[in-house]
This record gives sequence, C-alpha cells and structure tokens, in this order.
Amino acid sequence: MYPTQSEQAATDLQADASAAIVTEAAPAQDDPATHTLDTPLVRGNQTIMTITLRKPNSGELRGVSLSDLVSLDVVALSKVLPRISSPMLTEADVASIDPADLVQLGGIFAGFLMPKAVKSRLASQTA
Repeated sequence: MYPTQSEQAATDLQADASAAIVTEAAPAQDDPATHTLDTPLVRGNQTIMTITLRKPNSGELRGVSLSDLVSLDVVALSKVLPRISSPMLTEADVASIDPADLVQLGGIFAGFLMPKAVKSRLASQTA
C-alpha cells in the first residue's frame, strides 16, 4: 500500500528535521555558548552532536530556585535547559546526557548568571 500524501509529507518533514539536527554538528568554533557533546545524544533516529544555549530571560527561570541554578542542581538544570537550548531538549534528553556534557552545559549556563564586571575581571586575570 502506498503512503497518503499527508503521511509522505510527515515522513519528509521528519527526515528534514533529522538532517537539520545532524548538520548542526559544525558550529562556529569560537561560540562560547555552543558545546560539542563528548557523547552524542540519540533521540529516536536523530543524533544531536552539538547544543547551543542562549541567555535566558527572567521568565524562563520561573518555577526554579535561583540558588539551585547557581549551584547547578541537576533537577533545576533539567527544567531550564530545555527552555534555552538549540536544538530544543526535553527533560528526558537532559536526564540522558553524559554527566561530563551536563557539567559543560551547566558551566555555560553559569556564565549567563555572571554580571559583566565579573566576566571582565575573570577575562583580565586569564589573559
């Protein structure tokens, strides 16, 4: 039996989405908010090689304790990372990420919480 036009369109869309996620594996090397996973994340037939985080706004931190976020609590990160990641992760994705990758993503997130003055001081100390 042949697939209907809508079934074929859905299959094509899913294939395009899979290809888009795999092609995100080559981000700009100097983007500090992008992490190439040590252990790629497999979601169905999709393989996620890199994750880019963006700075959250206050509303995206709702329902999560700021002190938990500052201490990089895994439960708090699993609620916030899906809101600020590209490709968009689920809480289940975050739960299955390699711990080394989660620490790296947590470090990127922690950088978003630092005031510019602190970032400048840290940059001048390491330069």
